[in-house]
Amino acid sequence: MFYREYVPHPALAAHVECVWAARAPASAHTHRVLPDNCVDILWQDGGQQGFAVGMMSSSIFVASARPVLTLAVRFKPGMAGVFLAAPLQALTDQRADIDLLWGRSDADRLADALWTDEEPERARLALIEQELLRRLRAGQADTMRPAGTLALVQRAVAALDGSRGALRVEQLAAGLGVSRQHLAAQFRQHVGLSPKLFARICRFRHATAALKTTSSPDWAQLALECGYFDQSHLIHDFQELAATTPERFHFSNRPSA
Repeated sequence: MFYREYVPHPALAAHVECVWAARAPASAHTHRVLPDNCVDILWQDGGQQGFAVGMMSSSIFVASARPVLTLAVRFKPGMAGVFLAAPLQALTDQRADIDLLWGRSDADRLADALWTDEEPERARLALIEQELLRRLRAGQADTMRPAGTLALVQRAVAALDGSRGALRVEQLAAGLGVSRQHLAAQFRQHVGLSPKLFARICRFRHATAALKTTSSPDWAQLALECGYFDQSHLIHDFQELAATTPERFHFSNRPSA
């Protein structure tokens, strides 16, 4: 399966992780998508309406029967709400057509621009960036969101990311000067997951990244280095978040010799 990421427009860099394009092979194909603590909006050729995919609490399997071209934007944690103007916990493990979030007129206008002409993929992705910039400049953010709340969530996200999920939620809340309950409520609304699950996925992502660069892992050592209590804890998270074992994941993603 073809997949390529691009650095976003500089004016979107604070909100957007990347824009990306993918094409499924011509034959029937199924691929696994792992939770990554991000929200994406995807557009696919063939007349399908664009749709937002919320935060994922576990992996999903996506099947395609034709060579679908996908164009998409991936938001940084806590930033999708600026463009979707919706509480993100409502999208967790869900997808929502973009016309329901942006309105039919804006959604159709962008879809027509994306698929009417034969343009290179990067030029099509630039059209998505232009729409995001338009919405950002027009003040499409949730007007009910206090600026201090967004700053609080951003600090919490940065702390959990920086610790690779090792920071305890109680410690995080104390450091931010808020209660654990207040932090959890704001985190769910503006990120889409609880801080504890977000941290768990941070740790899991660290483990999967390590496995992709390790030819012969020492499982007990890997578990400790990635913040797990022991190897059993590592195995449990892979079964819960990836629907597989660490060994099988490594076999299918092991680095080339």
